[in-house]
Amino acid sequence: MPRPVLDELKIHPAIRECVATLHQDIVLEVQAAIAANAVVVVGMGINPMPRRACKALEAAAVAYRYLEYGNYFNTWRRRNALKMWTGWPTFPMVFVKGTLVGGATDLEALIASGELAKTLA
Repeated sequence: MPRPVLDELKIHPAIRECVATLHQDIVLEVQAAIAANAVVVVGMGINPMPRRACKALEAAAVAYRYLEYGNYFNTWRRRNALKMWTGWPTFPMVFVKGTLVGGATDLEALIASGELAKTLA
C-alpha cells in the first residue's frame, strides 16, 4: 500500500513551486550519491545511529558513501526535505542499490541475515 501523499491538486497553485522545490538541492545531492554508490548512509552529527550504521558496514567490509547534514541544533529544515522525499522519519537513511532499507538497526539485520551481501553480490 503506498503511503499517503497530498495530491498536487490539493496544493494551491500559488505555492506548488515552493513545495516542489524547497531544499531540492539536498534531495538532488542524495539522489546523485545513490546513483553513484552501491551503499549510501545519510546522517547527521551528534546522532549516534549514523555512526552505528557506518561501523556495521565497516565491520562487514562494505564500501559506502556517507553524507552528513548538520546536527540536532541546525540544518533541520534542509533535513526535513529528505524526510518528506523518503517518508523515513529518522537518521540514518541507508540506501542499498538505490533502495531505502531503513536505519542502523534495519541495516544490522540485513547484514546479520546475509541479505546485504546477497544484494551487493
